[in-house]
Amino acid sequence: MEMIVAGLLDSLSPASLMFVFVGVAIGVLIGAIPGINGPMAIALFIPVTYYMSPLTAIGFLVGLNKGAFFGGAISAVLLRTPGTPEAAATAWDGYPLTQQGKGEKALRMALYSSVAGDFISTGVLIVIAAPLAAVALFMGPAEIFALISLALTVIAGIGTSSICRGLIAACLGLVVGMIGTEPVTALPRLTFDIYQLGAGVRLIPVAIGLLAFSEILIQLEKFTDKDGGEHAPNVFSSKKEDRLLSWKEFIGNIKTLLRGSAIGIGVGAMPGLGAPVASFMSYDQAMKRSKHKEEFGKGRLEGIGASESANSAVVGASLIPLFVLGIPGNLAVAMLMGAFMIHGMQPGPLMFKENAQLMYGIYGSLIIASFFLLIIGQFGLRLFCKAVEIPASILYPVIIFTCIMGSYLGQSSMFDVIVMLVFGVVGYFMRKFDFTYVAFLIGFILAPEWERALQQVVIISQFDTWMFFRRPVAMGLMALTFFVIGKTFWGNFKARK
Repeated sequence: MEMIVAGLLDSLSPASLMFVFVGVAIGVLIGAIPGINGPMAIALFIPVTYYMSPLTAIGFLVGLNKGAFFGGAISAVLLRTPGTPEAAATAWDGYPLTQQGKGEKALRMALYSSVAGDFISTGVLIVIAAPLAAVALFMGPAEIFALISLALTVIAGIGTSSICRGLIAACLGLVVGMIGTEPVTALPRLTFDIYQLGAGVRLIPVAIGLLAFSEILIQLEKFTDKDGGEHAPNVFSSKKEDRLLSWKEFIGNIKTLLRGSAIGIGVGAMPGLGAPVASFMSYDQAMKRSKHKEEFGKGRLEGIGASESANSAVVGASLIPLFVLGIPGNLAVAMLMGAFMIHGMQPGPLMFKENAQLMYGIYGSLIIASFFLLIIGQFGLRLFCKAVEIPASILYPVIIFTCIMGSYLGQSSMFDVIVMLVFGVVGYFMRKFDFTYVAFLIGFILAPEWERALQQVVIISQFDTWMFFRRPVAMGLMALTFFVIGKTFWGNFKARK
C-alpha cells in the first residue's frame, strides 16, 4: 500500500501533471494531421524525454499516444481522411454527419467514446497486470525465447499481404538488432570496422527513419496539391441540437460503448492484432446488433461510438503484454518499450518487483491522461479542427527538420543522422515492396532479449538440443509458432493453386 500511495502521489506532482497534459494536447494535434500517427509522434518526441525523470517521460509519451488516437478521428470526421488507420471506420458515419452540418456533434461523440474506452481498458490493465506478471515470473529462458518467436510470427502478418515478407522483415530486424558487441564473448559483430557500431545501432534514429522520414518520402512522392490541401466543409451548425451531444443520445449508445471497449481490450491484449482490427470488429458488431442497420454509413452516432471506443480501448490493453511479458503488442507500445529501456528499465514481470512505485505512478498517469483528454477535447475541439488545414508545404519541412534534430540530440552524433537517413530510405522501399516495417522494428527491439534467452538456454542445457522438449510450456509455444507458419503457407499455397 505504501508503494501504491507513493506512486500515485508521484503522478500528481506538478511536473508529471504538466507533461501529461502537454503530451495529450500535442497528441490530439498530431493525430488530427493526416499522415502522422501515434508511433511516429512517439519516435519524434522520445529525444525530448532524455532529461526527464522516468515517470514524467513515460507519462508524457503515454499522453501523446492517447491524444493521437482521438486526434485521428478529427480529420476522419471533417475530411473523410483518417489521421490514423484505426479511425477509418469512424469516417464512415462521421463524414456524413459533417455534410449535414453536425460535425461538432460527431466529434463530441468520438471524444466521449474514446475517453470511455480508454478509461475502461486502463482499469482492466490495473486490475490484471500485476497478478499475470506474478505468474509470468515462473517462465524461464526457454519459455521466453519461444514466446518471443511466437510473437514475431504473429506480428509478421501486420501491414503486408504476405507473411513470408513479414517473417523476412522480422528476421532482418533481429539481424540489425544484433549489430555491436556480442554479449558472451565481448567480440565485435557485424560492425564492418565502423567503430560507431561497436555499441550497436540505436533505436531512436532507426525508429525515426522507418516511421517518420520514410512516410515523408512517400507523401512527397504523392504531393501534387497546389493549393495546400483539402479544407473542411461547413463543419459546425448554428443550431444547438446539431452541435451538442445530449445526455439521452449518449446513454442510448452505452451498450455499444461497453461492447466496443470489451472488443478493444481483447484485441489489445493479444500481440499483433492492433487497433484497426478492433475498430472494424466493433463497427461490424454494432451494425449487426443495431435495429437501424440501414442508417450505418449515413451518419449514425452508434457507428462512431463503436469505432472510437474500441480503438481507444486498445491503448491501455496493449500495455498488458508489455508489463506482463516484456513483449510489445503493437508499434506504439514497441516505441514505449524503447523509451523504458532508454530510461534504464526493462519492461516485464520484474518491473512490479523492482520498480513497484514507478509502475503505480504510471497507472496514475494513465488515469490522469484520460481525464485530460476529456478536458482538452471538450474545450479545444474547434481549435484542433484547424490542424487539418495546415498546408503540406509548411508541415513537411517542419517534420524533416524534427527528424534530423531528434536523431542528432540523442548522442550529439551526425552518425545517428546518417543512420536515420539510411533507414528512411530502407523504410521507403519496404513500404513500396510490401515488407512490413512494423515486424522489422519490433524484431529489432526484441533482438537483445531473444538472443539472451537463447544463449541462456544453450548454456543451461550444455548444448542439449532437446531442451525445448523437456519444458512443456516452451514446447507448446514453439509448436504453436510452427503451426501458425505452416497454416499460413498452406493457405497461401491453396489460394495460388
